[in-house]
Order: sequence, then C-alpha cells, then structure tokens
Amino acid sequence: MLLSDGSILELIKKGELIIEPFDESLLGPSSLDLRLGNEFLVFDRTRIDAIDPHKPIDKFTKRIEIGDNEYFVIHPGEFVLATTREYIKLPNYLAARIEGRSSLARLGLIIHSTGGFVDAGFEGQLTLEMSNLNIVPVKLIPGMRIAQIAFLMQDKASIKPYGERKTSKYYRQKGPVPSKIYLDFQNDD
Repeated sequence: MLLSDGSILELIKKGELIIEPFDESLLGPSSLDLRLGNEFLVFDRTRIDAIDPHKPIDKFTKRIEIGDNEYFVIHPGEFVLATTREYIKLPNYLAARIEGRSSLARLGLIIHSTGGFVDAGFEGQLTLEMSNLNIVPVKLIPGMRIAQIAFLMQDKASIKPYGERKTSKYYRQKGPVPSKIYLDFQNDD
C-alpha cells in the first residue's frame, strides 16, 4: 500500500519514519521530495581500463564537494554519483521507492539508473546514480528538489530488516557511496 501525505506526516510526527532535515513543504500527495546534497563522486576515466566487479573502485573515483551557492555541471553522456540532503531511517515495516522528477527527466536527466528500491530498515543518505542523456550540459544546484520518495507499507514487518542483514553494504551511508559489488564475491568463511 502506497502511503498518502497524511500517513507519511503521521509516521514522521510519531518518530517511526525519520527524515532529517524534514521540510513539510516538500510533502506531496503521495511522496516526499528529496533535495540534492553537496557531494558528488565522479570516475577518473584516465586511470580506468575497465571496472572489475571483483575489486573495490574507490581509488578510481574523485569526491567533489561544492557550496550551497555553487553548481555542479553534468555533461552529456556523463555518469556521476550524488547524494540527497536528507538522511532517512525506515522502520522494519516500511519500504520505499525513489523516483526522478519528471521536470528533470524532460531535461534529459536520469536521477537513478536502476537502484530505486529502498529496503525496510534502511538508514542513511540515498546515493543518486545520475546520467545526462541530453546533448547539452545541465547545472545541478545543491538544495534543489532532485527526486521524490514514495513509501510502501509491507504486509508484515521484515524479519531481518536491511541493517541486520549480512549483505547490507550501504547501511548508514553518508554522502555518495561507490559500488561495493565486490563484497558479493568475497567468501563467507
């Protein structure tokens, strides 16, 4: 069941759903707008011959932090990781979907490539997997409404919510976090 604005607000007021900082003006009929944070991760293409999913990629990324009055330019064909300003904490009975905004999609901006599902029990800032499909660059401004998150009530609370699973690679993440797919290949010894 998709939660309405009233249900979202009620869970926030009860402290069961945590959104920090929370701005009630960002609440829509069935979702909450999320704002763009100040940090970005870009790939250093001059040092990569290919990405190997078996190995960490941190050394091939460069972190860029900009001020609230600055902007980040995403060029045509470019892929960057960004972060939301909001830190969220979902209870073990609530999952979520993050979606791009149609106004930005009409500029050719993809907000998340495929990672739009947020498991029950997740806690942290959300990493945005952004691409520019346009033929011209697009300016990204910290604090701008970048995406929306919709909340889904589960039929029952999760037995093992996200933070309690061994495979919870991104629990309590802050800032944009590069792929940790390499952890899937490590032995469980």
